[in-house]
This record gives sequence, C-alpha cells and structure tokens, in this order.
Amino acid sequence: MRIKAMSVFEGIVYHCWPVDTSDPCRPRLEVEAVLRPGDADGDSGPLLLSVADYIVMAGGIEVARPCLERFDEQGRIVTHLGAQYLSFPLWERLPLGGGPEPGEMP
Repeated sequence: MRIKAMSVFEGIVYHCWPVDTSDPCRPRLEVEAVLRPGDADGDSGPLLLSVADYIVMAGGIEVARPCLERFDEQGRIVTHLGAQYLSFPLWERLPLGGGPEPGEMP
C-alpha cells in the first residue's frame, strides 16, 4: 500500500490518500508537502497517521484489523493527544509539484 501525504504539521499527517491499496499490511508513506522546521525533523520522531484514516484507506476494519494487530505487536500503534496513530519511522520525501501519477486523483 502506498499512501501519499500532502500535509504534515508537527509530525502528524493531515491530508493524504492511498495511491495503491494493494498489500495494506505493508504501508509505505510518501510525503509531497512543504515541511517546515518541527514538522518532520529527526528530533520530532516518526510521522503519525491516524488509525481511523488508515482503516478507511485499507478498505475497512475487516481488511485493516489483522494489519493493525501486527502493527501493535511491532510497537507502531501509538497514542498521541488521546488518539491512536500508526507510526512511520521511515518514509519517503517526494519532490513538490510532481503532478499526479497514472490513476491518481488530480
């Protein structure tokens, strides 16, 4: 599964969508966003995607449940300000303005 993030603030992914929904238990986060100091620095820790957003992008709770159980066992489900997030310690930064890929929403 590939997830493209268009907006990140203080380590939280706010605007994103799935580019490829295959293999939801192996999500890859790609960031095409303006990042300011504190948004995605090594000091701010991993990037966080809400579990609720992940469930929708994965295809629903039945699809997401086994993946979430595995992420929890790996320590990738974290609570921040009372909400659960999927932690992405590794992610890929894309150049800004690359345009949509085939099959992507413009």
